[in-house]
Amino acid sequence: MDMLWNGWGDPAKAAPLPETVTGLLRDLLGVTPRTAPAPALTDVRPPAPTARPAALRALAEAAGGEEHVRTDAETRVRHTRGKSTPDLLRIRAGDFSDVPQAVVLPGSHDEVLAVLRACTAHGLAVVPFGGGTSVVGGLAPQRSAFVALDLRRLNRLLDLDPVSRTAVLQPGLRGPEAEALLAEQGFTLGHFPQSFEWATIGGFAAARSSGQASAGYGRFDEMVLGLTLATPEGTLETGRAPRSAAGPDLRQLILGSEGAFGVITSVVVRIRPLPRTRVYEGWRFRSFEEGATALRRLAQDGPRPTVLRLSDETETLIGLAQPDAIGAGAGQSDAGCLAIAGYEGTAEETARRRERAAAVLTDCGGTPAGTEPGERWAHGRYSAPYLRDALLDAGAFAETLETAAFWSRIPRLYTAVRTALTDTLTLAGTPPLVMCHISHVYENGASLYFTVVSAQGEDPVAHWTPAKHAANEAVLAAGGTISHHHGVGTDHRDWYVREAGPLGVSALRAVKHRLDPDGLLNPGVLLPTD
Repeated sequence: MDMLWNGWGDPAKAAPLPETVTGLLRDLLGVTPRTAPAPALTDVRPPAPTARPAALRALAEAAGGEEHVRTDAETRVRHTRGKSTPDLLRIRAGDFSDVPQAVVLPGSHDEVLAVLRACTAHGLAVVPFGGGTSVVGGLAPQRSAFVALDLRRLNRLLDLDPVSRTAVLQPGLRGPEAEALLAEQGFTLGHFPQSFEWATIGGFAAARSSGQASAGYGRFDEMVLGLTLATPEGTLETGRAPRSAAGPDLRQLILGSEGAFGVITSVVVRIRPLPRTRVYEGWRFRSFEEGATALRRLAQDGPRPTVLRLSDETETLIGLAQPDAIGAGAGQSDAGCLAIAGYEGTAEETARRRERAAAVLTDCGGTPAGTEPGERWAHGRYSAPYLRDALLDAGAFAETLETAAFWSRIPRLYTAVRTALTDTLTLAGTPPLVMCHISHVYENGASLYFTVVSAQGEDPVAHWTPAKHAANEAVLAAGGTISHHHGVGTDHRDWYVREAGPLGVSALRAVKHRLDPDGLLNPGVLLPTD
């Protein structure tokens, strides 16, 4: 199944907002319903492809047949941009300026290399396409003549080594497919980001994804032991041991490169035995500061739960910590902040860690809320993007952004980003609701994940742009990183350049020039074009 072309995920899972929520949007934020009906996919008419027949023939030969090169309107529309709110608003408004010339579906590493050679010969840029879930402009290159390289045919488990506990996965596997293949042999990756149902293994690696169980399993880049990369200049293979002192680790050049250096065609990952027990529970704290102190203690001194997250007062009040409960009264009568702690493993290990963690949480002022909040969170953990679409349908603007910093900087970062968003949007006449949670924790710091809801304004994308820029400026000024797990894309690129510094960017340009001398791979994504 393909993603909804002008929204998120499976259309069958879409649901309208409850009246309690639409009333809140109207009364609190001044949101007015949409008047124009959404266009149907059959009515969409993107510009006709201008790629020459010789180029299309070369692509078909490289990809193993004409059936693997698609130029029909529907396929091209479905591969236009990603799933950020501006991406969706632009496509709903009929903006197809970033539509690919064609969609190419190679079936092997060698075919990927052949496609890259064909694109080089005919001057076509290439955008690697996995699940299409980028929310930072990662699929909108600064080049009008490009093809989308859809990797869905590279969707196999190539090898599983139960002794070393490693697996070799192809990049086109979606999260649920990879988990199902591993589970057949008793293993799991343990990587469950909010995009899990649709994002792919290649995308996880290319964007340094972080799953909701990262406290226990680690980020995806920590799971990657080896990579194979197809580039216009040939093949790059990295990783032949779990750790090595043989020079700089070339994996780190590929992880997070977002398709700008090459196309990931296989990934060697660390796997873990399937947990026998999963328990998720809720804890209440009087304040976000108090809850953050509790999370820091668990992250630094243990025992660290598998899942650990904390919603601020506003997010807790609205009920966004449990998306499926929005409008059902969850969180509306209880003050303070809701934390979710989850434990996975054997029954004995889970019980032991849960008991020890409870002592720490209690000592930090936490009050147990039982398993219901945790189970509600687990049940609705992939629902937030559907909620975002429902908000857009109702006439509201809804978007997310995230960052990370060392623990000592978290309070300042939290205040700075909230203030930047609130002040900018209020000045523009659309006072927002700004919510936040700590989504991932480490011994030395944590990530902050913000959700912003407001009225759309006359031009929603233009209305949001100053607020996004203000938030990005606040992130850097407060000592945060421009992205913790969403990636760089085009939305964060200019701030990433400042974060990396002139010498760092020059080094990255040198790598790109060596691997992609014609600058055809995702131009303008990650690094500015020359």
